[in-house]
Amino acid sequence: MKIFLMILLAVASIILIASILLQSGKSAGLSGAIGGGAEQLFGKKKSKGYEAMLNKVSTGGAIVFILCSLVLVAIE
Repeated sequence: MKIFLMILLAVASIILIASILLQSGKSAGLSGAIGGGAEQLFGKKKSKGYEAMLNKVSTGGAIVFILCSLVLVAIE
């Protein structure tokens, strides 16, 4: 059981790292900090396609990573 959880934790961490690195940045430096507020409030949200899939994969990987970490700590 412990070895299975450790392997699952390693796979989840690799998936989490890859999915976060493949996502595009939310702002582009200082210009994104100044003008990006309106876009954040009023639109330009990519709810379909590649970005949405990467967002779901990142969320799932983070949940699996946290749960495996907590279970492994509780086992020991």
